[in-house]
Amino acid sequence: MSEPFSRNLTRALRSLADVFILSLAYWLAFLLRFDGLPPFEMTKLLMFTWPYVVGLELFGLYAFSVPYFAWRYISLREVQKVLWAIAVSTAVLVVLRLSAPYMAKSFAPAAYGIVPLGVIAANAVLAFLGVAGVRALRRVLDESSRSRDLGHRSPRKVATLLVGAGQAGVLVAKEITSRPDLPIGVVGFVDDDRLKIGEIVHGVKVLGTTDEIEELVRKTGATQAIITVANASGTDIRRIKQRCESAGIRVKIIPGIYEILHGKVNLSRIREVSIEDLLGREAVTLDLDLISGFLKGKRVLVTGAGGSIGSELCRQVARFQPASLALVEQAEFNLFSIHQELLAAFPDLDLHPIICDVCDSGRVDAVFDAERPHVVFHAAAHKHVPMMEWNPGEAIKNNVFGTKKVADAAHEYGSEAFVLISTDKAVNPTSIMGASKRTAEMYVQALSQSSTTKFVAVRFGNVLGSTGSVIPIFKAQIAAGGPVTVTHKDMMRHFMTIPEASQLVMQSAAMGNQGEILVLDMGEPVRISDLAEELIRLSGFQPGVDMEIVYSGIRPGEKLFEELAFDAEKMGKTRHEKIFVGKLGPCPLALVESKLELLAAVTSSTSREEVRGALKQVVPEMQDPGAEGVGTGRLVPSEEPPAVAQQSALRAVAAAAQ
Repeated sequence: MSEPFSRNLTRALRSLADVFILSLAYWLAFLLRFDGLPPFEMTKLLMFTWPYVVGLELFGLYAFSVPYFAWRYISLREVQKVLWAIAVSTAVLVVLRLSAPYMAKSFAPAAYGIVPLGVIAANAVLAFLGVAGVRALRRVLDESSRSRDLGHRSPRKVATLLVGAGQAGVLVAKEITSRPDLPIGVVGFVDDDRLKIGEIVHGVKVLGTTDEIEELVRKTGATQAIITVANASGTDIRRIKQRCESAGIRVKIIPGIYEILHGKVNLSRIREVSIEDLLGREAVTLDLDLISGFLKGKRVLVTGAGGSIGSELCRQVARFQPASLALVEQAEFNLFSIHQELLAAFPDLDLHPIICDVCDSGRVDAVFDAERPHVVFHAAAHKHVPMMEWNPGEAIKNNVFGTKKVADAAHEYGSEAFVLISTDKAVNPTSIMGASKRTAEMYVQALSQSSTTKFVAVRFGNVLGSTGSVIPIFKAQIAAGGPVTVTHKDMMRHFMTIPEASQLVMQSAAMGNQGEILVLDMGEPVRISDLAEELIRLSGFQPGVDMEIVYSGIRPGEKLFEELAFDAEKMGKTRHEKIFVGKLGPCPLALVESKLELLAAVTSSTSREEVRGALKQVVPEMQDPGAEGVGTGRLVPSEEPPAVAQQSALRAVAAAAQ
């Protein structure tokens, strides 16, 4: 039997089944209306109207594509379609019933349309229950058969509490109950909404709140908990994790839980709670229309496209359908990696991988001449604080004059917007890296006064998972058996995820005005020593017992606390709650260019003191490393990751702004 014939036969049989169900419903409606066999006149009416009513209802089912639904996969969406089909058919019957007496005066056969309203109502209910019910029964039988087959090879179940009985938790419970092959045995829900306690959600009872987890573990014998709270904050996850640990059970989480809200769930992604979860924050709310208007159909260029922030910017920009996306990167392998990733994810996007050193004026000019970008995101920079203290001239060459070359090209070739990725270390800088980024901000602001290109700087700090960041280094030290090195017990930093930072950069770029320095809200700061202790615990060790923490001393250019804004900037609010704007006015371009001449003389210098001396003449607010009790540090390599200071910027800005 050919596949098309088999498919058509199946659909024909389903349609015949629907005809039978609709016929049966219509006959039963008459029997119910008249408490058994109807009178002769009503029987005659039944026989006459029967094919017309069934035909009308069958047409309604086809109008809503009901016969094409796969019975074994019927869901609420398909049931709603059945309801609409029957409701529309019933409405037509009611209209005919009400108009039939008037039509019968001039057209006698219309009297057969005077079907009792009670029959029409009973028929609607029975037809809906029959059509939807037979499909639901098919699904139940299919799932029962599948459960029996899988049950024979089902693994041993782990008694599990689901934390969160909201929409996401319901979908997780639904997926687990439909997958008997999974080693998860749900014993109940835990939810802090006391109104839900005692309710049964998709066959699972809500047992209590998170404060009662210890008691619930004793009652149910649960050995693990899975967090199914959509968009849970880091604070909530920490609290739930502590409750579970106190109860002596493991706690896991489903990453990307927001996907579940769209009806998707992948239980294979369940994993242990990570430090990123504990530091998590509320989801970023974006003005998608504003960003789309800023990027859609535009030629976009990203420098430093292979770096942590640059690559994520490329991923985020690609979502908004730019006309083309130029990936400018000095490191060949990094460029290859992001280019291949974007090719796979966005096959229709016009991608231009470009190897280019932003310090090479000729190459930068050639790239802009070929690309003619509308929007430029300048993420290329040297960012590690101690590394730039050891190589001071390179910080000036790349962060200052590299930025100048790209900004000048954006101005010369008429780009609509230029976005500088800056750092909180540019605020009252104690490091060469921070002062070099502040100089870049000053030049961009100065150039904005005489350019039609919108120049904007976006200032933020540490991002989780960036190259050289503290968390991977701590993990590597723990894996090696310790010790875990921290510079100072009181050092605090702000953290933000790479996607969050990149999304806010795009939002800032779209809403920023000419010459503004925009600052991202980094939230509450985190003590680095607390972070190290939490990572040790997540790895199954006890800080100070199984794994030692060693304080190595503050390194060159580092601060204990990072700032987000100058006092003189008097940060103002914008229409986005996580973006603030500085009020510090730009310097005249001629003055800034004259100061850059001082720095041009030290781009090849290896003397830290010489470069710092030149920077102090350009950035008057630059401080000595020992200022404010920061500590001088030693110019020797440290086991602690160079990006500890780099990761601190974002959240301090918001604290200062507020």
